[in-house]
Amino acid sequence: MWADTDTDIDYLNYSEVAELVAEMVGSKRLLPLSLGIFGTWGTGKSTVLRLVKRALHGSPDEYLFIDFDAWLYQDFDDARGALMSVIAKALHDEAPEGLKAKAKSFLGRVNKLRALGLLAEGGAAMAGVPTFGLLKKGMEGLGDLLTGNADGADYEAMGKAAGEVKEKGKGLLREAEKHSPPEEITAFRKEFGELLHGIEKTLVVVIDNLDRCTPPNAIHTLEAIRLFLFLPRTAFVVAADEDMVRHAVSSYFKNPSERLVQDYLDKLIQVPVRVPRLGVQEVRAYMLLLFAEAAGVDGEKLEALRRYLVDQLRQVWKPDADFSVDQVLGVLEPSDPDPLRRTLDLADRMAPLLAYSTTVKGNPRIIKRLLNVVRMRASIARKREMPIDEAVIAKLALFERCTSSNAVDALHDAINAGSGKPELLATIEAMDGNDADFEQALPQAMKPHLTFVRDWVGLEPKLGGYDLRPAVYLARETVPVRTVATLLSPAALQAVEVLRAIRTLNSPAARTALEGVDPSEHVAMMDALVRDMRRNADWMRSRDDFRGAIYLADASSGAAATLSRFIRTLDLPRRPPWMSTMLNGKTWAGA
Repeated sequence: MWADTDTDIDYLNYSEVAELVAEMVGSKRLLPLSLGIFGTWGTGKSTVLRLVKRALHGSPDEYLFIDFDAWLYQDFDDARGALMSVIAKALHDEAPEGLKAKAKSFLGRVNKLRALGLLAEGGAAMAGVPTFGLLKKGMEGLGDLLTGNADGADYEAMGKAAGEVKEKGKGLLREAEKHSPPEEITAFRKEFGELLHGIEKTLVVVIDNLDRCTPPNAIHTLEAIRLFLFLPRTAFVVAADEDMVRHAVSSYFKNPSERLVQDYLDKLIQVPVRVPRLGVQEVRAYMLLLFAEAAGVDGEKLEALRRYLVDQLRQVWKPDADFSVDQVLGVLEPSDPDPLRRTLDLADRMAPLLAYSTTVKGNPRIIKRLLNVVRMRASIARKREMPIDEAVIAKLALFERCTSSNAVDALHDAINAGSGKPELLATIEAMDGNDADFEQALPQAMKPHLTFVRDWVGLEPKLGGYDLRPAVYLARETVPVRTVATLLSPAALQAVEVLRAIRTLNSPAARTALEGVDPSEHVAMMDALVRDMRRNADWMRSRDDFRGAIYLADASSGAAATLSRFIRTLDLPRRPPWMSTMLNGKTWAGA
């Protein structure tokens, strides 16, 4: 198993991105700097942040690092106030003795701004404190207020709020009348700048999980950087999903034009750096390292392999750049290479499918979660003494992840129909994936995934003739278990025989047979009926076995879902009239 957390150990050549960011942060002529590390969920933004910090930590006397998890505060504090309080507290703790008084004063000024409502849009008003009309009025209104151009409506709103506050709120109002909001903000920035100059370090604020916040909190955090905190000796490194930030801007400002959204982002984030999407070689290297780690490779040898693979990844632009399992084993030098080779071969074969799959796209977190699923299932298989290889588990888990629920249902139907040994897989494994007959042999539910299935079928091990019922059992956390007919009770087996031959949906014999069966066996009974129906491909004439299946579906929602999936996999140009009549009014059949 692998921990699903960010790390400062570079498995993916992210050090190149981190070194670029560290170089910009370390260049005093570029400060103040706001820099965005953009990438979708799971691509490694947090890991890049940690690598940036590691790259800069070589000069501890030059930098003061502050980590701010925007998501952590959003339900408990206003975004602007939380960020500024965290920074003020860190500066207070870092300040030498000669600056302690100024640092304490600055911390108090942040608290004063919060109390006066300058850092929140409604939080103070809810507590009975006027907010100077700092409500969501769009970019123009917010900018006017903070630059001293607010109109009388802002202060009229403040007066109305004052009428509802308690005595202490009136005291704050009198304090606010002495110093206008722009004056308070100017004094804040002045004291902040003096404190930074006195500490003589570059303040590096690392902001993570911004894309998990609500649109208001995301915008408030970014605005706090630019309006309150953007001063010499500061660098703000923000990790976020760019599309989510765009959505936050659009939502907060009521659907502005795309140009305004872009202009707004450009003002808040000066330098966008995007986490590169992984290609096949990066996914190969990542999986080889993960599998070597899970195999218990010695720490020093694992680090040697990591350095070797990262160096190879930095050469992938060359036409002849490549690395093989043999080369990996040459670096690791295991005493018994065969078990490790089998494991690494599996990782190497899976990598291209994970890199190209539209549902994975080389996402490191998704890859790690998929591999953890494989490891969990393999562990259960060992405990249950199941005769199934981990490579088989991995291949089927890959199918689940990279296709759809309907395609997985079709595969499991084929497994059940063949008593665990699906004839479908034996058939398509014997074909050339480029033949037109290959597509024709696939159930309708698999055809949208034709390109993936072609590559997946060629992935070792071959599954035709392999009893896959243990694999179906192991997949029960994502796919319902369907017990085969041989495990049915005698009463259920007898009921299946009756249902195969009924001539009417009002059959007394069917009703009597079902009354003697535990409802927990209904789905397994439907599996048995479906398996038998697959043996007869003639659907032009009315069939008694289908009638019995409908009777069972009417009695059990689970059995109905199984029959509905089966009907969808028939791939009929249109339902024959007799079938349409039987299914008329059956909501579970989509009729």
